[in-house]
Amino acid sequence: MIVPMYGQLFILMILLAAAVVALAVARRFRVPATLAYLTIGILLGPHGLQALEENHQVEMLAEFGVVFLMFSIGLEFSLQKLQSMRRMVFGFGAAQLLITALCAGLVTWFGYAQGWRAGLAVGLAISMSSTAIVAKMLSERFELHSRSGRQTMGVLLFQDIAVVPCLILLPALAQPTEDLPGSLALALTQAAVVMAVLVWAGQKWIRRIFDVVAHQRSEELFVLATLLLVIGLAYVTGRAGLSLALGAFIGGMLISETIYRHQVEADIRPFRDMLLGLFFITVGMQLDVSFVLANLHRLLLAVVLVVVGKGAVVFIIARLAKSTYDIALRTAAQLAQAGEFGLVLIGLAFELKLVSKDIFQVTLAAMLISMFLAPFLIERAARFSGKLVHGDWAHQAKAIHDIAVAGFGLQQHVIICGYGRTGGRIAEFLAAENIPFLALDIDPQQLKRKVPAGGRLVFGSADRAEVLQAAGLARARALVVAYPDVHSAERVVAKVRSSRADLPVIVRAPDEADVARLKKAGATEVIPEVLEGSLMIAAETLTQVGIPMGRAILRVRSARAARYASLRDYYAAAGQVEENTDPPS
Repeated sequence: MIVPMYGQLFILMILLAAAVVALAVARRFRVPATLAYLTIGILLGPHGLQALEENHQVEMLAEFGVVFLMFSIGLEFSLQKLQSMRRMVFGFGAAQLLITALCAGLVTWFGYAQGWRAGLAVGLAISMSSTAIVAKMLSERFELHSRSGRQTMGVLLFQDIAVVPCLILLPALAQPTEDLPGSLALALTQAAVVMAVLVWAGQKWIRRIFDVVAHQRSEELFVLATLLLVIGLAYVTGRAGLSLALGAFIGGMLISETIYRHQVEADIRPFRDMLLGLFFITVGMQLDVSFVLANLHRLLLAVVLVVVGKGAVVFIIARLAKSTYDIALRTAAQLAQAGEFGLVLIGLAFELKLVSKDIFQVTLAAMLISMFLAPFLIERAARFSGKLVHGDWAHQAKAIHDIAVAGFGLQQHVIICGYGRTGGRIAEFLAAENIPFLALDIDPQQLKRKVPAGGRLVFGSADRAEVLQAAGLARARALVVAYPDVHSAERVVAKVRSSRADLPVIVRAPDEADVARLKKAGATEVIPEVLEGSLMIAAETLTQVGIPMGRAILRVRSARAARYASLRDYYAAAGQVEENTDPPS
């Protein structure tokens, strides 16, 4: 008994070491951790260097990664959120999943000579996209709230919801043909009854239980209660013949309606991320590299079908939803890959013997390659869509004409690039000083905002030289870039400097790390939001612990004088006055 135990510990140690290396490499090269975990699994698995072997205990442990992921999805499941995005989620999202699953299923059924059950299983797996990869990239590129970002997140939300019926459907499909209708009806009935009971009981008791736990003021007890809930509900649905992940999803959904949602999400995240890492490593271990290389032609065809096929479906639906060509292209690229739940579904289908080993290996390899290609495709589509926008001459000519009309007659004005909360506040200050300004934005929601007297707000992308010229760049006294996106801000500064080297350009930056980059591009001054927020918090902290207000403000001014070159002389003079008048401590 001792040797097997040490053998299990050795395998677990190798897995954890591999996970550490994978995550470090992912952070170093700024790639999604999911891809790094999959690569480690492929390299070290039984079909690679054979440092790891398939192990039932490890696979069971890794399966809980999916359980905790579904719990996290349940925490995000909000009826209010669905209500606000219902057309995007249940319209766009449902159309994407159904059409993609149908097309992929037909290709598998007829093109690869598989049965309709295999076609349906593969189709459902292929229709899923990667929430982890796409959401991370959209967040880094500040595109979550763009038109394409909202469409993409709506589709991903529907896919997350659709996983639940898919996890019910696949086991029913594995039953004999004559038992299929009965098995499907029984599975749906079981799921409905179990979910109804759990929701009824959960709404009645979960809030009370967490109220009692929270009153004990023990972080350890709170975490234990959360883990008990996740594993307990997974056990209940597992014993009922349903998916473990279904119970976890219900638990997350119930907690999402309580005040403890955010605390639970923070407590569960380390367990989720760790176990998900193990899950993706075990998925990578299943890929037979020698089989893939021997069937390279089939694999390449499958990759093209996945990426191009999914992309085409999304592009067509986006165009039918009246998206412009550039928005449709971005959305298509953001969804043209397989996803985490797709890997779960294809693995379950193989386990249930719905798909053969050959189809499983080709599909798994194609899904993994599509996930590796996703960051590159999203980046390239963003660049190409920008060229499409620039090529829409009729639309651009009208926009430039409108900007020129709005800027006509303005002299010594300020151009504000981006009219969100930051741009709006700058406009209020300028209006209070009777300084004219012209604000540019491409977000339809921002263009509806009220503009202070003396200012004008028009549609336009400030990273184009002709737009800046139409806005009166040659006559302006200053330009402010209020974008949260550093890439866009950098492009605007470069365009301004190519025309006017003398113009003061003030740029907003999310973090200190972006200051040097924007300064190098030509910004006169860069204001990092993190720095300003930290200075105000520090000043308030000093005053609350008894430091005189004047001295606290002096500290802030000294920090600003060291940071902002254009204000250094003023802060130095003001600091001397403050120091002379500061009351003794």
